Amino acid sequence: MMNAVQVPLAQSVRAAVARLVEAGVPSAEHDAIALAAHAAGVDAGEIRRRMALGHESPAGLEELVDERARRVPLQHLTGHAAFRTIELSVGPGVFVPRPETETVVDRALEAIDELADTRQVEPVVVDLCSGSGAIALSIKAERPQTRVHAVEVSAEAFAWLERNRDELGLDVELHHDDATRALPELDALVDVVVSNPPYIPSGQVPIDPEVRDHDPSIALYGGSADGLAIPRLVAARAASLLRPGGVLVMEHADAQGATLPTALLGTGSWSQVIDRQDLSGRPRCVVAVRADED
Repeated sequence: MMNAVQVPLAQSVRAAVARLVEAGVPSAEHDAIALAAHAAGVDAGEIRRRMALGHESPAGLEELVDERARRVPLQHLTGHAAFRTIELSVGPGVFVPRPETETVVDRALEAIDELADTRQVEPVVVDLCSGSGAIALSIKAERPQTRVHAVEVSAEAFAWLERNRDELGLDVELHHDDATRALPELDALVDVVVSNPPYIPSGQVPIDPEVRDHDPSIALYGGSADGLAIPRLVAARAASLLRPGGVLVMEHADAQGATLPTALLGTGSWSQVIDRQDLSGRPRCVVAVRADED
């Protein structure tokens, strides 16, 4: 039997980039390097070094590239997604965290720091619609003095949340429950509620196959034509959880930068509602302060 022909790594990566470009993958070069690194069990820097030195292509790279060309998410193929200072395990059944959500964590940390400075107590934080745990686990990793609760209703997503909590060794309290009614024992005791709820308007199917075909629908669609039915319910639950002066940070679509703040102001539960932009200058999250009880 003849030995298989060994292909130089640089040649394989160039072929992978061309294949992914042809398939419409917008981040073709990045993804080709990432897949080669995953196949070889090294990081991207080492792959670039091996390419320059003429190393052979790792086994399994071509099959991974074929899957990515079919628009299977890169994170599903590697099994991981980087988010701020942590790396999360992800796969089918859980929403893949997006870079823009990192800005939401920034806003939550600002609120946590301000409350910690003024009240000198251990802040209590609740992450509603936690998914993989990207927000809750990042907050705990970056502000270990906080007491963090994470709520997720999907059994599949909750399994990923639990796995990530355990793999990262972070003391976050997990609750497999509906975000619109969870944690009644914490009513009026929470300092910060943060949430990335489903908010895509009904009928507006995402264009990207990675989102449309692989992210779970329960994590995408907001339950109404404006996409705000579920966010409104989650915000109402946040209003019950928060103590007066507590802060809600909620992600939304860029087209909802006016409609969600307006909806929150109309409830009378919030004394201050400000919309904040992400790093690209697009409306990304609303920051609302819980009003004092009458």
